[in-house]
Amino acid sequence: MAKKSSIEKNERRRKLAKQFAAHRLRLKAIARDRSKPMEERFAATLKLATLPRNGSPTRIRNRCEVTGRPRAYYRKLKMSRIALRELGSKGLIPGLLKSSW
Repeated sequence: MAKKSSIEKNERRRKLAKQFAAHRLRLKAIARDRSKPMEERFAATLKLATLPRNGSPTRIRNRCEVTGRPRAYYRKLKMSRIALRELGSKGLIPGLLKSSW
């Protein structure tokens, strides 16, 4: 099980990224647009830099929904390989057969 503080920190990052997504997208579009004047693009870049760092989606870490483990994460199932194996052995994941011999 991961530390509660790490899991909570990641949840705060998700919330901030969702909150600032539209604003960040608008500023990035202005900064990338070559048809706009250089001053306007530079101003958009400066405004982008003032946004909170944790509001960026690249700061979000994929973590297991069950245990909070950050590594060996299956995106489709949103869980780690260890949690997948345990739940699969118990028969709690439909369509998953764990072979053992």
